[in-house]
Amino acid sequence: MNLVLFEPTEISVPLLRSDPRALHVLEVLRRKPGEVFDVGLVNGPRGKASLVEIQRDAIVLNFIWGDTPPPLSPLTLLIGLPRPQTARKILQEATALGVSALHFVATERGEPSYSDSTLWSSGEWRRHLLAGAAQAFCTRLPEVSFGHDLNEIIAGLAPHATRVALDNYESPVPLSSAIKPSSTANGAPSTETGRHVVLALGSERGWTGVERDLLRANRFILAHLGPRVLRTETACVAAIAIVKSTLGWF
Repeated sequence: MNLVLFEPTEISVPLLRSDPRALHVLEVLRRKPGEVFDVGLVNGPRGKASLVEIQRDAIVLNFIWGDTPPPLSPLTLLIGLPRPQTARKILQEATALGVSALHFVATERGEPSYSDSTLWSSGEWRRHLLAGAAQAFCTRLPEVSFGHDLNEIIAGLAPHATRVALDNYESPVPLSSAIKPSSTANGAPSTETGRHVVLALGSERGWTGVERDLLRANRFILAHLGPRVLRTETACVAAIAIVKSTLGWF
């Protein structure tokens, strides 16, 4: 982990030596008393922690806080609920890439049993957000929802967002064209810093005709990532990279 993250309630008490973060500090970073390492407060500032004392069962830390990372990219992912191992990868990689929201929705071709996974019921999903943020040297976590249907999530989307649904079958344009930025007065591409984008990706079996009609009726443009058929987690990473690069968000 490039940044050791803490919840606000954790910074005033010693960190148990059985905690993976303590093991990381002592065994990976190999910090000794008096030495420092990078830390962050979840959804708050980054800073430095100094190792004050190594006790038998815990380590004692002292924190000095600094800057707060910039806001997350105004990019929302709407994803047909995938199998748990795929969802784990998406949670971590999308967080590392800085998306602002992830909505895992029930779709007609999705497998209903995926929603019963302990990934969701145990709260494990949040650990993958923390891992993604730590990898990216960031403290900010995206909003996450799961268990709602496609209609519910669409109804709550920002009304003026650019809406694109990835589809292998009926999409007339590539993703980069669907979100192509407007030009400035001198003809250079705009960075579109105030724009919000919603990317919808179907379940691993794709959208049904009814779902395509629903998406089109709600101002989604159907777009593709080229002729190759990608895994859901690969399509998510590729699509995020295309949006951020095309709109100048990197």
